[in-house]
Amino acid sequence: MKNKILNGFILVLFLLISCEKNPLQKPNIIYILADDLGYGDIKTFNVDGKIKTPYIDKLAKDGIKFTDAHTSSSVCTPTRYGILTGRYNWRSKLKKSVLSGTSNALISKDQTTVASFLKQNGYLTGFIGKWHLGWNWSFSDTIIHYDSNPDQRKKTFYGFGEKKHSSADRIDFSKKINNSPNDIGFDYSYGHSGSLDMPPYVYVENGITTAKIDRFTFDPKPYSWWRYGPTASDFEHEEVTPNFFEKAKSFIKNAVKNNKSFFLYLPIPSPHTPILPLKKWQGKSGLNSYADFVMQIDNHIGELDNLLEELKISNNTIVIFTSDNGCSPEANFDLLSEKGHDPSGEFRGHKADIFEGGHRVPFIIKWPKKIKAGSISNKTICTTDLIATCAEILKIKLDEDEGVDSFSMIPLFSKQTQDNFKRSYTIHHSINGSFAIRKGDYKFIFCPDSGGWSPPRPWNNEGENLPKFQLYNLNIDPSESNNLFGKFPKLEKELITIFKNAITNGRTTDGPVQENFPTNRLNEKWEPLAIFSKD
Repeated sequence: MKNKILNGFILVLFLLISCEKNPLQKPNIIYILADDLGYGDIKTFNVDGKIKTPYIDKLAKDGIKFTDAHTSSSVCTPTRYGILTGRYNWRSKLKKSVLSGTSNALISKDQTTVASFLKQNGYLTGFIGKWHLGWNWSFSDTIIHYDSNPDQRKKTFYGFGEKKHSSADRIDFSKKINNSPNDIGFDYSYGHSGSLDMPPYVYVENGITTAKIDRFTFDPKPYSWWRYGPTASDFEHEEVTPNFFEKAKSFIKNAVKNNKSFFLYLPIPSPHTPILPLKKWQGKSGLNSYADFVMQIDNHIGELDNLLEELKISNNTIVIFTSDNGCSPEANFDLLSEKGHDPSGEFRGHKADIFEGGHRVPFIIKWPKKIKAGSISNKTICTTDLIATCAEILKIKLDEDEGVDSFSMIPLFSKQTQDNFKRSYTIHHSINGSFAIRKGDYKFIFCPDSGGWSPPRPWNNEGENLPKFQLYNLNIDPSESNNLFGKFPKLEKELITIFKNAITNGRTTDGPVQENFPTNRLNEKWEPLAIFSKD
């Protein structure tokens, strides 16, 4: 009898183990970063939203949904810097705006990234998608790809008037790039250099372009445009997002085949412009092409999630899904509003802004082995928190100069431990370099305007008759409509002091003081605290 019971127990244990490959293996990590996707574009975050997103909703249903998640910036390059380094972007030389498709690398080879950290600890690491953190092309002193149509260039080149050539025209695509993703921790890399509307339009795999330039392209159609520039023979704008997902599937299958724990950073270039849903998705939303594109992305994510189930690695694979900032006005907010949809949900503003719509994003983590399905967290988190989370998963302490603005999200994976989460405040940043600090319900904005693209804009003196700063209680005023600045001097003083310390200490985590880059990319002196000396 005892033998039968023992044999039965062994059989059950064997069946449980066999259902999941390598149950004792370190968890796989997949970080999916959408581009210009709004908080209100995902149905589970916006019950009034009109875009159907069943697969992303299912991710949330199977894992944990964060309702108060923020990117470190309201535009893409700086957010990507923060994700990979665990540092606020403004500690680098990028004090505002974004890089171009021909910019040099922003992250140095000696800087720890999530990829280098995980690679050092036994992970197979891969980047597939939109990089937009700069890498060093080889440039020629002469124009290699001459633009034979200056009239077209006049109409289309970056919108800044006539220019016969761009820096992309001087790239020697036959040479390997330097300071590539492979140099900062990625075993495998495949992607394009900037946004999908920035030339050059070429894929680079492990530092080498995959095909020769055979044309210059530009699409003048509304809401799908991209800048005129050199394009490789294997590069079709409509196929880029589907291609990245197929490459991601191959990477995952290869890792499983070789019995390797893996980290896959998958920053897709959509639904950023050019807004190009595949033909079979056009018209599916009943709203516009942007909404169609979101539905297509949702479907790709569903296919990827299904693959994890098929490979029997879902239980111990961490899938993180978020966006690099809020939705862009290129989505056509007016038309979507007419049809009852707001990409920012209840929040004010959009991409580029210091307002919530600029940096509050959908954020989901699925990890069946550790996270209870259907969990919800209302704690404030930031996209810089990835590297500290990975470190705690592996039970490895970061060095004192690593992840200086990163706090482990592990305590938030359970209601019993959420009070152990150490992030007490978060700093936000807009496209023009404006700051805000969030602590508890209150958000203090260190400018009178949006800091971005929505009214009141920081140009044309739109904020000159407004209070110098802004203060909002987001618990009772999520739309940031009632400026409380001047009404809570004690609170304002506290937030200003915390902000100043975050700048001067070079970190927001505990540890010794670190250095910020003292200048911007133009070697101009950076003086963020000068805002307090203005009249």
